[in-house]
Order: sequence, then C-alpha cells, then structure tokens
Amino acid sequence: MTGRPGRTARAGGQAGAGELLELVRSGRAVTRGALQQATGLSRATVGQRLDRLFRAGWLREGAGGPVDSPLGGRPSITLEFDGSHAVVLAGDLDTRHARAAVLTLTGEILAEHSGTLVVEDGPEAVLGELGRWFGALLEKAGHAAADVCGIGLAVPGPVDSATGRVVQPPMMPGWDGYDIRGRLSRAFTEHTGAGPAPVLVDNDANLMAYAEQRAGHPDCAAFVLVKVSTGIGAGVVVDGAIYRGVDGGAGDIGHIRVGTDALCRCGAHGCLAAVASGGAVARRLTESGVPAASGADVRDLLAAGHPGAAALAREAGRQVGDVLATVVTLLNPGVLMIAGDLAGTPFLTGVRELLYQRALPRSTAHLDVVTSRLGERAALIGAGALVVEHLYAPERVEERLLALGV
Repeated sequence: MTGRPGRTARAGGQAGAGELLELVRSGRAVTRGALQQATGLSRATVGQRLDRLFRAGWLREGAGGPVDSPLGGRPSITLEFDGSHAVVLAGDLDTRHARAAVLTLTGEILAEHSGTLVVEDGPEAVLGELGRWFGALLEKAGHAAADVCGIGLAVPGPVDSATGRVVQPPMMPGWDGYDIRGRLSRAFTEHTGAGPAPVLVDNDANLMAYAEQRAGHPDCAAFVLVKVSTGIGAGVVVDGAIYRGVDGGAGDIGHIRVGTDALCRCGAHGCLAAVASGGAVARRLTESGVPAASGADVRDLLAAGHPGAAALAREAGRQVGDVLATVVTLLNPGVLMIAGDLAGTPFLTGVRELLYQRALPRSTAHLDVVTSRLGERAALIGAGALVVEHLYAPERVEERLLALGV
C-alpha cells in the first residue's frame, strides 16, 4: 500500500511531517538528501520532521543506497515506511457470504476468515457478528486490539463516502441510511474491549478496482472493474483515485435499462442485473431444473463444467458486453477487468463478442480485457488500502502525531 502518486508539499508553505512521509511511502524520495531536494527544507528541518516520524514508529531505516558521487563515500541510508507498527481490519460483505481479515499496513493478510452472513438479516446482527470475527482474527494473528489503527468495510451497494452510509441499496434491505460506521466501531469495542476505531465504508466494486489497479496496473490512468456476482456493479479508478460520482452512485451499471420486462430487485423492470447477473443466471437455472440460489452456486456449476450454466453465462456476458461498449466509449479505459462469480471463460467470451462488435475500434485499440488477479481477496485488500491512505494522508498526519504526543 504505497502512497498515492502525484501529491506534493502543501502550497504556500513548508512541507510538514505528513508530506515527508508521503514522499517516502510513494518512493519519490527515500533518503534525507532526496527529501531536502524535493521539499527545499534545510537538513536540520528535515531531521526534525523525520525524528517525529521515527518516534511514532512510522518510519525506519533501510539498507544503504547507491553512492551518487564519483568520488565515492558512504552510501545514503534509505528510509522506509514501517508497516508493522499497526494493523488494519477489513471486511467484505456479499449478499449471503462475508470475508474478514487482519492486514499489515502494506497489504499483507495475516489472518482471514470467511463464512455465511446474510445481509437481509439486517445491519445490527450482521455488523455485530463481523465484530466477533474481528476479535477472533486478532487473536489468531497474534495482535492486540490496541494495534488496530482502523477498519475498512466493503458492501454490495452504493455508499455516500462522506457519511459511510449506503444509499437506497437494492440488495441490502434495511440498510438504507444506517450508521454502519458507528455500529461496526461499537461491535469492535464489544468484542475486543478496545476503544473506538475509525471505520471507512465503500462499495465492493470500488474497493476491488482500487486494489486491482494498484496491485497489477499501477500505470493505468483509467481502470474499470466490473463485478458480476449476485448483482452487477463497476468500480472506476482514474489517476489512482476511486471515482464515486457526487454521492457514491458511479458505476452502478447493473441498473442500466436494457429493454426487457424482467423485474429487478430495485423494483424497476428491464435492468441489466435482472437478466445478466449471477442471481439472474441462478434463477434461470433453477427454472430449468438445476437448483441454484445465488451467483456463488452458478460459479460452482461453472467450475464443474455444467453445460447449461456455461451457455447461460455466455449469454449473460453478451448482454453485459453490449452495455460495456458504451462504458468503454465514454471512459476510454486502458484496462477493463471482469471479476466476481461469473468471471470465467464462458462469460468473458460473451463480453468480448459484443464489446468488440459494438464499441468503436478507436475505443478498444489500446484496451486490455482481463480477469481478476487478486480474486476473492480483492475487496479486503482494497478496504485495507483505503484505511491506510486515509489515516496516513499528509493532511491527517500532523493531528495524529500530536495525539501520540510526538
């Protein structure tokens, strides 16, 4: 979890400890001399800023770097972000299943658990159980609750990032406007005895896109991930940042109308999710005599080579590919990633058939259509990265250092 590229020292003033930390985390300046050059600060001032970061345990000295001078001399000591001084908790809710993990600040998963959690049971019960999972996972990872600096949560619905509340989520009845941050923080305290922890909430496709772009396509300036599971959603990352729209509704392509009469869970007719999601494929399989309750069941049938599931997945891929032709024309991404329960060969084949048929050649000339690299862990890793980027952003470092007394 490196810092977001491109951020610079605050305008109109000297760089503070937060800007120095950002330069080190991003790899743009990893020696004292390089920090002086990047910020224009004196050697003494850089030393004072770094001393606070060392005392907080956020930085450490690494190996010596190369000797730049032709006259030789001692190598410069490099500086590194110390990802071991705290841990992050992350959760990923699907409609009937969830995952939770303890991660280092650099994204390594230390302990993980998955199991049945049904979002229709409501936020009180679901978030309470997730808090219990977190307590057990910390013990498994060998970390105290006091080591937790924050909690990230991925949910299958649109999220207003300013409040952390889901907004009219079709697949999360009873969650609209609920204080997820507050309840999950309380659940963490209830099951660990620790004080409140900051909680960040975002849409699952957004966090998957965030993680996948950073892990596998860091140089891609426009990245789109489409998750096709029980529902359909997309995450968009532009210049390293999640694009959410004005209130978290960006990427909700499952509710684009595609001209059918099928009833969607949102209450409207003709949505893409009503005919091409994992839930829609599961319903059609059940009607044909093959029991399937969700996208996860369709995934299992596809893995077993079931011909009926493969045929329906390819047809669903064609319907999604038709919509994605417009998405690709509008956003002109360099990478289009297909993820989720249906992200196998039959579905991907269907997507490519219609996408390349309907989109302008100009829009697809430099487009890579790929599948997930991080798999089922993508949203967890993205949730962890979201917390780290929030807590260690330059504008928050100063207040956190003051709170630590350094």
